[in-house]
Amino acid sequence: MNEFLSYGKQWIDEDDVESVIQVIKSNFLTQGPKIEAFENEICQYSQAKYCVAVANGTAALHLAVAALEIKAGSEGITSTNSFLASANCLEYDNIKSIFADINKDTYAVDVATIKDKLTEKTKIIIPVHFAGQAVPMKEIYNLVKNKKIRIIEDAAHAIGSQYLDGSPVGNCKYSDMTIFSFHPVKTITSAEGGAITTNDEQLYKNLKILRNHGMTRDEDLLSTNPGPWYYEMIKLGFNYRMTDLQAALGISQIKKINSFVKRRREIIKQYNSAFSEKKWLTIPFERSGLESAFHLYVLKINFQQLRKDRIQVMDELKKKNIGTQVHYIPVHTQPYYRKKYGYNWGDYPIAEEYYQHALSIPLYPKMSDLDVKYVIDSIKGLASE
Repeated sequence: MNEFLSYGKQWIDEDDVESVIQVIKSNFLTQGPKIEAFENEICQYSQAKYCVAVANGTAALHLAVAALEIKAGSEGITSTNSFLASANCLEYDNIKSIFADINKDTYAVDVATIKDKLTEKTKIIIPVHFAGQAVPMKEIYNLVKNKKIRIIEDAAHAIGSQYLDGSPVGNCKYSDMTIFSFHPVKTITSAEGGAITTNDEQLYKNLKILRNHGMTRDEDLLSTNPGPWYYEMIKLGFNYRMTDLQAALGISQIKKINSFVKRRREIIKQYNSAFSEKKWLTIPFERSGLESAFHLYVLKINFQQLRKDRIQVMDELKKKNIGTQVHYIPVHTQPYYRKKYGYNWGDYPIAEEYYQHALSIPLYPKMSDLDVKYVIDSIKGLASE
C-alpha cells in the first residue's frame, strides 16, 4: 500500500535539518540574529521595505489589525471562504466582522460584494488570496483609496504567488500590510510561524513593539531612563515572537521556494489535464496572466452526478491512503458569528454552494509523478462509468 498522501505536507531536507542544528548549538534559541536574517530574506523576496516575523499566521493577522489602532465598534470586511483567523483578528480588536461572498470561479473574495458591504463604519478590508491565487488588489485599492479604509492582505496561502503585473504577493503595493503563514502545509514552512510585510515605517515600529509585550528600550520613546536595564511597556502588546529555530528553518526553506512553486504547478498541470474531461468534476480556475503558487488543489465535485456523497468519497480515498480536506466551512455559519451577529445559512449563496461541493486533494512538492498518477487514478475510479 502507498505511503499516506495527505492534502498538504512539508518537504524537509538535510540542509533544513542542519540549519536548525546549528541554532541549537548556538547561544541564541530565541530573540537572536536569525529573526532579523529571516525578515531580510522575506523583504528581498517580497520586495516590501519591512518585515516582522511572528509566531504564526494568526498572530500576524492579530498584530496587523492591532497596529492600525482602529476604533472599537468599527466594521471590517473579509471573505467567508477562509480559515477562522481571517475574521477572528477583527473580533480581537472589537471590530465587527462583515463577510463578503466569493467569486464563483476563483472561490476568493468578490470585489463587487465588498463594494456592496461598504458603510461609513467600514475601516478595514482583509482580502484573502484563497488557495494561493491573488485577488485583484488594484481593484480593491481603487475602491477604497479615498475612503480612509485600511487594507491587510491575508496571503497565508500565497507566498510565492504573483499579481497580474508579475510582481510578488507581499510587496504591499496596494495594501497597508500583507501577512504570511509558514505552517507545514504551506508553500514553505518554519514549523509554525508567520510574517507581516509593510512599506510603512510607523506600522513597522508598532508591529515590533506589539510583538514583544508592548515593550521598548528605545531611548527616544522612554518617559525616563534610569539605566541600561530599563524598559517601558508603552502599548498593550503580546508575546508573539518567532524563535531562532523557526527562523533558521524559514531561511533554509525560502531558498527553495521557486523550486517548490515549480513542482506544485507541474502537479496541477497533470491534475488539470486528467480531470478536465470528467463532467462530474470542476478543476480550479486560474485568472489569465496570474502566476499562482497554489497552496491547495480544490476540486468541485457533483456528488449527485457521481451518486456518492462527500463522506463516501473521503472514506473511499482514505482507504487508499489518500487524505482529503474541505476548505472551508463558511465562517459566517460558525456558531459564534451566528449567535453574535445573526448570520445564517443562505446569507452568502455562492460560498455556500461552493462549500457543498469542495474537496481538497493532495498537493505538495514531495509528491512523485507516481503519487500523482495514483491520486488521479483513484479519483477517476470513484465513478462507476
